[in-house]
Amino acid sequence: MLRDVKTTVSDGLLGFATATGDGLSVKIGASPIVSNAPVIITGDMDAGEIRERLGLSPLADAAMDAVQSGAGRIFCIPVAAATAGTLTPVTKEGKGGGSLTVDGSPTNAFQVVIQITAQGGLNTAAFKASVNGGYSFSDEVTVPATGSHVLDGTGLTLHFAEAVDTEEQASSFLVDDTFRFGSTAPAMTNGDVLSAMDKLKVLSQEFEFIHIVGGSTSPLWQAVSEAQKELAGSHQKPAFILLEAALPEEDGDLHEWAFQMEADRKKIKNTDIQVCAAWGRLVRLDGSTQIVNLAGLVSGRYAKAPVQESVGKTRPELGYGFPEKQLQELLPAGYDNTVIELLDTAGYLTFRKYDGLDGFYIYHTKMMSPDGSDYRYAEDVRVRNKIVREIRKQGLLFKNDDIDLANIQGELEARAKFIAAPLDRMVSSKEIGSYDIIVLDGHEETFPEDETMRVKIRYLSRGYIREIMVDLGRAPVSL
Repeated sequence: MLRDVKTTVSDGLLGFATATGDGLSVKIGASPIVSNAPVIITGDMDAGEIRERLGLSPLADAAMDAVQSGAGRIFCIPVAAATAGTLTPVTKEGKGGGSLTVDGSPTNAFQVVIQITAQGGLNTAAFKASVNGGYSFSDEVTVPATGSHVLDGTGLTLHFAEAVDTEEQASSFLVDDTFRFGSTAPAMTNGDVLSAMDKLKVLSQEFEFIHIVGGSTSPLWQAVSEAQKELAGSHQKPAFILLEAALPEEDGDLHEWAFQMEADRKKIKNTDIQVCAAWGRLVRLDGSTQIVNLAGLVSGRYAKAPVQESVGKTRPELGYGFPEKQLQELLPAGYDNTVIELLDTAGYLTFRKYDGLDGFYIYHTKMMSPDGSDYRYAEDVRVRNKIVREIRKQGLLFKNDDIDLANIQGELEARAKFIAAPLDRMVSSKEIGSYDIIVLDGHEETFPEDETMRVKIRYLSRGYIREIMVDLGRAPVSL
């Protein structure tokens, strides 16, 4: 090859940060979709696109809530739930002699409304259908000659039957005859959830937290807590887990329920487990209004917020609150400040309304940490877990590196400076205040045998204003 002027481009010299996984989440939930790989949902998708990818399912609903609340990218793991949903009896309003029954296994919680739009019998009458309580309806459909019609995506089949009286069969269904019934969503068993979490052990994509969709109780929380420890320990995937408490019974005493929740929480001692015990009447991304656990909204706010920032911030310009046109009220009835305080003290994530501020806010991002833990809030855990992720990635660059055994301490200290590079970026972006990284003494004696570099990192986190106390009084008249 002829000699010439040759140029080699060196990249990465400016020290720009690489992808960190901040705000990226995995959602595990019931869905009829079958997929060996996580289904990716992005923040620019509308409700129709999300449902096309995840079906009419609890998993799709949770993804919509997260997107509506700020998520830009979600990895969804559909689960064929082992516990089937149930159907309520069909009720009828109208004078037509025809009837309607339904069968199948619902893919979600539906409030189905079937409204007759054209008079007649089978193959003549027409109807339109709604699965969201009448918020939106399908196009008009002729009642089939067989009487059977599949409600696409719901897992349900409608069965129309003409009037028993032969003379009335031609007008079995009259305009505005209305049939209604509801369903509950299929539910994942503890085994379903743990099997889905096993898939995360080999997921190459970096993520920050996991949202388990659907109401759950203490036995699942305990099982998931152990799975989280294995995921973080054996598989080097530090991620916290957001779960949804089960909605309390409508006619129960909320204070007694809160006391039981307090007892259940004491069984969990894990800084990376969080349970949302807040529900509300939510106007969803598709415009329908439903009563939901608010964990989906919380997950979207985590995706939106830097790791060190509390998603409970109340300054309106930051946009962490939820306007009443979106979140209309907190539920169930009686979910007042006394109940919120009991749940908050116990260690649950709650929502509240502040007198003097519009809308609703996440109150405290409590984690189910042990007593005395330094990591009581999500913002503490998110910062810590980011440090773990980033230090590991930087440290991997020095695996099997050779050093001069005549200057063990000096060589390891030089490498420690490179390992700490992510911490410099976190200080610059004000995710932490400062840090120290120290190569522990004693390597001269131990390193030749165990070949292990030991460092200690201590970092100064951000501080948070949780309460404000004002001393107010009248000043004396100046003489």
